[in-house]
Amino acid sequence: MPGLLRRYGLRPKKSLGQNFLIDESALARIAAAADLAASDTVLEIGPGLGSLTRHLASAARRVVAVELDEAMLPALRQTLQSCANVEIVHSDILKYALTASRNGLPPGYKVVANIPYYITSALIRHLLEADVRPSLVVLTVQREVAERICAGPGDMSLLAVSVQFYCAPRLVARIPAGAFYPPPEVDSAVLKLDVFTQPAVAVADADHFFQVVKAGFSQKRKQLRNSLSAGLHLESRKADELLFRAAIDPKRRAETLTLEEWGALAKVVGRIEEAG
Repeated sequence: MPGLLRRYGLRPKKSLGQNFLIDESALARIAAAADLAASDTVLEIGPGLGSLTRHLASAARRVVAVELDEAMLPALRQTLQSCANVEIVHSDILKYALTASRNGLPPGYKVVANIPYYITSALIRHLLEADVRPSLVVLTVQREVAERICAGPGDMSLLAVSVQFYCAPRLVARIPAGAFYPPPEVDSAVLKLDVFTQPAVAVADADHFFQVVKAGFSQKRKQLRNSLSAGLHLESRKADELLFRAAIDPKRRAETLTLEEWGALAKVVGRIEEAG
């Protein structure tokens, strides 16, 4: 990879979080985690010089590779010229419309990528709240973030609730820093998200559900009665009442709640708001 970058007069850009995955066994594991079939369409984010793209193209029907760095495009097109089923798109993935009408992404498409770690939360939100959601997402992310996303009650976070509302996450592999060029300063992991056809919890309004969850985590070191009171601008007595109605002890902390308990709490809050 360093030699290939030099050949094209390119250098990794720290501003874009470019750490290129160069270990072939790691690349193969990421592609294998996606369980690709010959009929699959894959969306890849940040293909760089196409190391992972070639693995994906050999297994899938179609690969849409979205690259933000314009300087990478000539080299990427040349290294992938033998892959007729790859479409290279110059775009910011966070502004890329994930719709069938705009980009021809079919229902059930898959996302596989070694992503810049600084966009992890925003990217996952963009994918899971899209008009056309993928059926599966496989991402190389910071290991600590992957562990937070996969955490259960007792160690839940706003990020974990946000992801687990839409999908079942699993940490499938760890990748050492030496597998990248340049090596990142943090450990990495392969995160697999099996996306549900319907959210894990039936709620009337997802936006309202997350408003309640964000309020609960607004002061996560405090008891729920206090964080809800501050986050929803309620008197402590009112927060206690809402929690009791949802069968939740007001002394508990946000990280201990299950998704079902958040759903019950959101339902109670919604009823109180409707009643005025």
